[in-house]
Amino acid sequence: MPDVALVAEPARPTAAHAHASAGANQALWAWALVGLAAFVLLPWFAVQDGNGLARLAQGWSDERTGNGLVQVLRWQRVWLLAAPAGLLVAALAAMLAPGRRQGALLLAGPGLALLVLLASGFSIGARGWSFGWMNQAWGELAVRQWGLGWGAFGVLCSLLMLTAFGLARRGLFRGDLFVAAAVLGCAALLALFIVFPVAKALSAAFFTEDDRLTWSALGERLLSERNFGLSCLSGGRRCGVAWNTLFIGLLTAASTTLLGTLLALLAERSRLRGSRVLQLLALAPIVTPPFVVGLGLILLFGRAGVVNAALEAWLGVEPTRWFYGWLGIWLAQTFAFTPIAFLIMRGVVQGVAPSMEEAAQTLRASPAQTFRSVTLPLLLPGLANAFLVGFIESMADFGNPIVVGGQFSVLSTEIFFSIVGAQYDQGRAASLAWVLMAFALVAFALQRRLLGRARFTTVSGKGDAGVPLALPAGLARVAHAVALPWMAFTLVIYLLAFAGGFVQTWGRDWTPTLAHFRSAFDVQWGAFGIVWAGTAWNSFFTTLRLAAISAPLTATLGLLIAWLLARTQFRGQGAFEFSALLAFAIPGTVLGVSYILAFNVPPFELTGTALIIVLCFLFRNLPVGVRAGTAAFGQLDRSLDEASLMLRAGSLQTLRHVVLPLLRPALVTALVYSFVRSITTLSAVIFLVTAENELATAYIIGRVGNGDYGVALAYCTVLIALMALATAAIQRLVGERNLGRRAA
Repeated sequence: MPDVALVAEPARPTAAHAHASAGANQALWAWALVGLAAFVLLPWFAVQDGNGLARLAQGWSDERTGNGLVQVLRWQRVWLLAAPAGLLVAALAAMLAPGRRQGALLLAGPGLALLVLLASGFSIGARGWSFGWMNQAWGELAVRQWGLGWGAFGVLCSLLMLTAFGLARRGLFRGDLFVAAAVLGCAALLALFIVFPVAKALSAAFFTEDDRLTWSALGERLLSERNFGLSCLSGGRRCGVAWNTLFIGLLTAASTTLLGTLLALLAERSRLRGSRVLQLLALAPIVTPPFVVGLGLILLFGRAGVVNAALEAWLGVEPTRWFYGWLGIWLAQTFAFTPIAFLIMRGVVQGVAPSMEEAAQTLRASPAQTFRSVTLPLLLPGLANAFLVGFIESMADFGNPIVVGGQFSVLSTEIFFSIVGAQYDQGRAASLAWVLMAFALVAFALQRRLLGRARFTTVSGKGDAGVPLALPAGLARVAHAVALPWMAFTLVIYLLAFAGGFVQTWGRDWTPTLAHFRSAFDVQWGAFGIVWAGTAWNSFFTTLRLAAISAPLTATLGLLIAWLLARTQFRGQGAFEFSALLAFAIPGTVLGVSYILAFNVPPFELTGTALIIVLCFLFRNLPVGVRAGTAAFGQLDRSLDEASLMLRAGSLQTLRHVVLPLLRPALVTALVYSFVRSITTLSAVIFLVTAENELATAYIIGRVGNGDYGVALAYCTVLIALMALATAAIQRLVGERNLGRRAA
């Protein structure tokens, strides 16, 4: 009997192995079927005058709404045959056992089909060939192409995922299908919606005014006295705009990092009463439209502001424009960007293990020594990330310099006036954007070099019942002396902002009134129900809808990229990370113009749609989610991931059930920041809004331009209340992470 059992036993693992092979190919079958369904069911081209998905019935008769199969059979777009050919090869590969042979088929089929479709999309446009040399080489093309629609989107996504699976089957990404798909998917998004539009806009720096391509054009524009002049050091009036931007960027990064760290320490390590109020005030500037900050500071420090009026009345000091210039820009940017540093540093401070601090105290270290030698080094990832984000945000900022900069020029304002001014010098704007990106690249490289390969792990699988160390007495006094007056200053700005919407005319008629709110947000009851009669409701609902769509997408993509950077190794990782930060390295105005230039023609015609605004929101705010996630991952022990993987959990299961619950502070940062900045941003979307997709900031700037400050401030008040409620709801929904530590 034992011999019979030994002979019969090998049949079981063979069946199990076959079942496992079939299960391992389920993802291949799923994506191949998705691609084929999109090819034969959905419109291949985008429909500009309606919902393409609602017009499926016309897919067999109308050229513009026809699916991929119809485009090939009826309209002779034979190059689209690459799509079903690649998907059929993928289906054949799915019949094989996982291995290098299967990977070769996936790269040869879906990979080649993806390249063919992208090449045809960029080379064939609405007028035939997209490039003049193609007309000269092959003659005029009779068949046209418009922007890609839902059918093309589904097919391209399927081919991209199948190509990623092919790379995994060939041994890359340690054979993990999810990691391969995540890397290629994120890289494709970054390339399409950040690198491609920015590169298209920046290429203008290499063209002369008569559209001749020359390498010397960039050098002549970059090395001009206006950019890198140092005459201010030898008695001249001003330095070059590049040095101005670098000076303000470093100053703002230092002040925001310092303030954000002190606020985070007070919120997490002090026994200060009213810490909840402190946190709300610390986050208040991030939920403020840029107009409120500028107007509030001008009302305080402007020529006719409260401070100058008081100095003139009490001391006889004649009012001047002392506030306008580098001082005003630095103060406004510090006010605007400190909340970002606070959000990043709060999660890092929470992650410091109290047991390490208790170990130092057991060795008779004083609280000051413990903080200096244990706590502060563990905060380095957060400090570096907060400094980097503050520096790049300062360089890319447009609203504050344009309002309070006066004669002090920075790169973002120079770019704006080069594009929309009377000169309209797109080449100069592109060359200045090159300078901005060079500064960002240097800051990024220095941060990586300073941190090096040092490890800052403080959250592991072991429990930690330690009590967080209270702030040393000296540091506590400094934190209170710096942070509390800053909170009071924040409160003053908000009081001015709220008061402006409730008076008849600011500065002249102080009669209390609600007329501005009624004009913007009037609600009436008509014969068919509620009538949104206020002039601001359309922009309000549009902004709320688009921000609510983009915020979770931004948080998800940002944390996924941070996880890939922190937990995987692959070629081109440095370029991948810098591409994710590139959206912060250029001003919003340039990003908006880049989107217009890149997505106004096939193969991606998105101009005038709500989708292009959502994409602009997503990739403009993406770097904060990436940096917050990177700082949080720097504190999580890799053993947590490894333990999950050893228990046969996949990468996706590990990310969902083990890692994500420990990233709640970073998730809150990404959600809050992306939602709020989507509502308050202006420069990046000012060229993208339309009458159908009007945004709140565009509405407000229009009112300000007409001198209707009451309605503008009333709208800002409503937005502040909305974003405060949204911030509280996000924090309530996501919750706090539980690290198993005792309270003090």
